[in-house]
Amino acid sequence: MSLDAESPAGLSPVKRALLAVRDLQAQLAAVEQARTEPIAIVGVGCRFPGGADNPAAFWELLRAGVDAVREVPPDRWDIDAYYDPNPSALGKMATRWGGFLDRVDQFDPEFFGLSPHEAARMDPQHRLLLEVAWEALESAALPAARLAGSRTGVFVGLYNNDYAQLLGGRTADAHVALGNSLGIAAGRLSHLLDLRGPSLLVDTLCSSSLVAVHLACQSLRARECEAALAGGVNVILSPASMIMTSRLLALAPDGRCKTFDARADGFVRGEGCGLVVLKRLSDALRDGDALWAVVRGSAVNQDGRSTDLTAPNVLAQQAVLRAALAQAQVAPETVGYVEAHGTGTALGDPIEVAALSAVYGLPRPDGARCWLGSVKTNLGHLEGAAGIAGLLKAVLALRRQAIPPHLHFQRLNPRISLTGTPFAIPTALEPWPATGQPRRAGVSAFGMSGTNAHLILEEAPPLPVAASPPDSAPAHLLTLSAHTPAALRAV
Repeated sequence: MSLDAESPAGLSPVKRALLAVRDLQAQLAAVEQARTEPIAIVGVGCRFPGGADNPAAFWELLRAGVDAVREVPPDRWDIDAYYDPNPSALGKMATRWGGFLDRVDQFDPEFFGLSPHEAARMDPQHRLLLEVAWEALESAALPAARLAGSRTGVFVGLYNNDYAQLLGGRTADAHVALGNSLGIAAGRLSHLLDLRGPSLLVDTLCSSSLVAVHLACQSLRARECEAALAGGVNVILSPASMIMTSRLLALAPDGRCKTFDARADGFVRGEGCGLVVLKRLSDALRDGDALWAVVRGSAVNQDGRSTDLTAPNVLAQQAVLRAALAQAQVAPETVGYVEAHGTGTALGDPIEVAALSAVYGLPRPDGARCWLGSVKTNLGHLEGAAGIAGLLKAVLALRRQAIPPHLHFQRLNPRISLTGTPFAIPTALEPWPATGQPRRAGVSAFGMSGTNAHLILEEAPPLPVAASPPDSAPAHLLTLSAHTPAALRAV
């Protein structure tokens, strides 16, 4: 055989065709791997009611089954002047309750290079985003200075603008105009941290923050960014928004989300902020990042023409659950916990469980249970930040290998049936034992806009442990953080 026969030009047409097919298959495999690559959660920050100002405090609240709902604080408005138990009373609100944060008026503008004048005119939601983003980046061991100029994306779910109502007619001030623009919230974060990736605000009402996480994951897979901050924020500052929600007959008179319960009669509003730092899993493993959990897949869709503009659609919910599982490439029976949207409404709860039953509801071969819960029973409905609150609860459950109790549950809603399903509702802290495969959780958020989101989480893979000499004492890393060298020395 001549040398020419060994070169590509000398190959027979059949062999050349086979090589071309093999190359195409490799290219398709690379495209598919990029399309479905898991996304690592490498940092977490949060501010939630009940003093849950960091992930550890949030877990303690969840583990202990704390109800963080309380009466409207007097520094918000005089509840006695606005409360009327009659939901149709004009200019009144039909509840005295909410899941409120403490000290939302306190902020250190100089830390972020802002003047007190500008900060006082900024929506507190913008301020919370700055603080929680900084904490999330610290959690990820990614100092802001290192990210400056990087292709880091920002994806924020937000839709309330109570502060603009409180400021009234002071729109001549540019700081008021910019500080209360919803779209500025994400852009301000990118600007102050000098982040060069995509930066956008998501408003799909109640599903906003989970849609934001979904979009961040897609952007990472498309290599539009190398890291991303994603989540949402919600703060309740004006009685006007509470009055409007009362007019929708959506609020529970007793101020409790009684999700899945026969007494379900509406939700209670809540506030808070949560953000996650995301990277492609391959990059996070390469960089030696500490992993909180992994996003295996996610999906977003729309209800379309349901019975009403704001009414849920059971078929659309089934479709978004199946789409998320398909992208995650996992079977529904491998999911051991679902953090439901779970508002505690007489209409929404039965529809959501019907959709879950159609997708996750087959009995498990080993008889294992799939737990159902909703963080709204602890915090209230965080609206634009509802999805990220549920996501962080699921992340912590995976990390702690336990299912937190679901509050205010006494008797199953008669329009819900769990018979023949693996579903169970935890009323106490439940262990989440290993089964030989990774623990997985589903997280749902359904917007009143009709936009639905579902996400599949998986516990972080075990990292290799470096061997230590047998006679050496274990090493411990103590991390201190501060904004300036002088502040660090003080710490």
